[in-house]
Amino acid sequence: MGNLAAAHTSQSPKPITRLPSALVSTKSTTTTTISTLSPADSMAETPKRKASAGTEPAIFTRIYQADINLSVWQEAMPAKVMEEANQLLTQATNVKAVMTTDPENVVDNLIEQCDELSTTPELCQHIALLVDMFCTLFELERVGLRLTHLTHAMCPKFHVDKVPCRLVATYTGNATEWLPNECVNRAKLGFGSQGLPDERSGIIRDLSQINQLNAGDVALLKGESWHDNEGGGLVHRSPRLADNEQRLLLTLDFSD
Repeated sequence: MGNLAAAHTSQSPKPITRLPSALVSTKSTTTTTISTLSPADSMAETPKRKASAGTEPAIFTRIYQADINLSVWQEAMPAKVMEEANQLLTQATNVKAVMTTDPENVVDNLIEQCDELSTTPELCQHIALLVDMFCTLFELERVGLRLTHLTHAMCPKFHVDKVPCRLVATYTGNATEWLPNECVNRAKLGFGSQGLPDERSGIIRDLSQINQLNAGDVALLKGESWHDNEGGGLVHRSPRLADNEQRLLLTLDFSD
């Protein structure tokens, strides 16, 4: 299906620069490359990767660059969308929608799985726009969508995703934490941590370099399954949530 499998082939995915008109601004994109300090003990063979951030959705095309493993559209959500998300979590106790969907049927599928979403039209339309953008960027017909109401950290330890690329958006609450590639001791991922907390396992070479997205950001996280990205997938984790703190998280993945 299009470039759905391209990340697994011997060729890199073909860049797609056309974005849905509803998400394209006539303003020039402001891009910031997030720089980090290199720890003295960083390994020479660690792939060089960096993050790219900007205030326009065209920043997402940067994910096709070999040295980019995180592309962030900052402040991507209108105030009304975030307001509806906050109101939703005050009125509903178990917001959850998991599906495979095409862009045309996102809103209907969301409401079918979660009646409470019928009261949040702006939120649903924004999710539909992100699905459309994700499908356009990677030439997909469908995506795997997960919208989840969280009261605890879903993935509390730093890890990498075994996927080509994942879209992550926090509509309300604390957002995803991540590490620059040169600040990670990958030998301590998974079982390598020996069950120790991240701050004690040695996975973090420099504790001051723990970065965090903001609620309202939409990010593309390049995974280990992207072609020629082994050892370069973004290392990230869910944020800790305080008592009575809530989070509404959207993730989109390649389907099929």
